Amino acid sequence: MTLTELFSGLRTYRRFLQTPVPPALLREAVDQARLAASAANAQVLRYVVVTEPATVAALQPHVKWAGYLPPEDGVPKAEERPTAFIAVVKTADAGAFSDIDVGLSVHAMTAVLWEGGVGSCLMGAIDRPAIKSLLPIAEEDELRLMVALGYPAHQSRVVPLTDTVKYALDQNRDYIVPKRDLEDVTTFL
Repeated sequence: MTLTELFSGLRTYRRFLQTPVPPALLREAVDQARLAASAANAQVLRYVVVTEPATVAALQPHVKWAGYLPPEDGVPKAEERPTAFIAVVKTADAGAFSDIDVGLSVHAMTAVLWEGGVGSCLMGAIDRPAIKSLLPIAEEDELRLMVALGYPAHQSRVVPLTDTVKYALDQNRDYIVPKRDLEDVTTFL
C-alpha cells in the first residue's frame, strides 16, 4: 500500500466487525503516536488503550455517533460497536499548541491502524466526566478525544461535494462523504 492509497482509505468508520484488534497493533499505533512531532518536544499527550470488553461496553453510552444522521442510522447496533477505544489525554501543563500535537499524534496512530486494516472514528462529542470516571485519567488532565476502533463492517467513499458537506448513507448503509474539489481549497502561485 502506498502512502497515497493509505491516506485515501483512511476514512471514518462507525460500524465494526466484532473481531478484536491485536494488542501488538494497538501498541505499535500508540508507539507511533508518541513519536509524532510535538511542539517544543513537550510530549504532553497520554493514551489509555481500552480493549477489555466490559470497559469498552461501559464507554458506549458516553460517546456520540454520526451527528448528521438520525440515531437509528448513525449509532452502531450492539453487534457493530467498536472493539477498542483509545483515550487521548492532554496533561495539565499542556501548552497553547497541544491541540496540534493531538492532531499529529492521532493521525499517526490511525494511519498505522488503517495499514493493519483497522478503522477508526475520532470522537470529540463525549461525556468527559463520565469517561474519566471509568478510566485511569488524572483529575487535572484533560480528556481531549476518544478514538473508537475496529475492523470496518461498512465501506466509506468520497464523492464530489455538491450542495452540502453532510455525509449520508447509501442503500447498503455505506457512508458517502462529500469533499470539496482541490481547486476549491487550494491556491497555487
